[in-house]
Amino acid sequence: MAAPTRNLNRLALFEDLGYKPHPGQLAIHRSQANRRVVACGVRWGKTKCAAMEAIAASLAPKAHSIGWCVAPTYDLADRVFREIQVTLLEQLRHRIIKSTEHDRRILLRNMAGGVSEIRGKSADNPVSLLGEGLDWVIVDEAARLKPTIWESHLSQRLIDKQGWALLISTPKGKGYFHDLFLRGQQGRDPDYESWNHPSWTNPYLDRAVIEAERERLPERTFAQEYEGQFVEGSGAVFRYVRECATGTFEGPVPGKRYVAGLDLAKVQDWTVLALLSSDRRIVLVDRFHRLDWGLQVARIRATLLRYDAPVMTDTTGVGDPIHESLCLAGLLSVPYPFTAKSKAALIQNLSMLLEQKAIVLPSPQVCPELTDELESFQYSVTDSGNVRSGAPSGVHDDIVIAVALAAWALKPRQKVRRLVQFIDPNQPRNLRIAGRI
Repeated sequence: MAAPTRNLNRLALFEDLGYKPHPGQLAIHRSQANRRVVACGVRWGKTKCAAMEAIAASLAPKAHSIGWCVAPTYDLADRVFREIQVTLLEQLRHRIIKSTEHDRRILLRNMAGGVSEIRGKSADNPVSLLGEGLDWVIVDEAARLKPTIWESHLSQRLIDKQGWALLISTPKGKGYFHDLFLRGQQGRDPDYESWNHPSWTNPYLDRAVIEAERERLPERTFAQEYEGQFVEGSGAVFRYVRECATGTFEGPVPGKRYVAGLDLAKVQDWTVLALLSSDRRIVLVDRFHRLDWGLQVARIRATLLRYDAPVMTDTTGVGDPIHESLCLAGLLSVPYPFTAKSKAALIQNLSMLLEQKAIVLPSPQVCPELTDELESFQYSVTDSGNVRSGAPSGVHDDIVIAVALAAWALKPRQKVRRLVQFIDPNQPRNLRIAGRI
């Protein structure tokens, strides 16, 4: 891939705008790599650096250009986009043709008199990322982005125009962002260049203030957030996801018994039915939304009958009437109402199975959404100081919950009617009664 054309004196432009990049930022601005990956600690200056790259690209003489600022959510996408917007309004207002808030869009008159377009985009709805080719894309908090967003929705937008990408983020574990970072190290891929710096290499920060945070934070958290290190499993609830993700989907096998977990859509989420065999292999994930409840019950019933499987159902909110509907349809549905305690137990059980590598998941090629959700699921600290687990903003966890419910059905428990008894080969296969947990 050819190097991007940059026939604008960007350093002179930055000086005119009052922007004085520090040495780390300057190295990024001078790079001619088509794919630049910046993995640095917080407050290092990634946002400012990215915004200035976007402004320079939009002012470059061209008949027409278009670039996107993308992040996992609109709130995060706004950080780079607002930095661009404020700079343009303060320094280059005369070049703004149009600026609209509702769709985060700026039209700009560039140095050749052409029109350049800047858009702020959220990755929480991948469909919105389809369409036209791009001259450039900036991805903020790239480590939080689902790998499929970069691989299937963003990188492809750059091909026809030979556009460039700048991915910036504080490291977060070792996922696809770490893989991209490694491609930019030691000339492994000539199209990539990458940088990794701790926060204190920003000369405009007070090192003493940063060091004070070291005493207040867990070692792994400080290493990730301020030292910019790729800490394995930092904040992650589930480990060894990819090591366990070696399976494939399969139809019902004579002699095998199955259980299912069912997580029902509330508003924007997905309804997910996950099938687990008695040897702990996820053999099917059925994921759908925007169907009325009657169609959902019919679809769920057909799958459960096909596998002759009982189901553990999340009965929180809308789940309770669906549980009753499944029972009335002649199926064994065991209710699992969610509380903070019951959800924690559910997640802990699945985490233990992954830790022990005692469950086989479908491979990322078979079910990429499951891999994405498991790797995104994380611990966080609430404002009240309580530790919770869940998907970060803009990321679904429906498949995780469905798989966890199915796994819970095989967990030996005392003083309860165990769902596992219904997959005992000695039990009648036509047993269809509602159990209780």
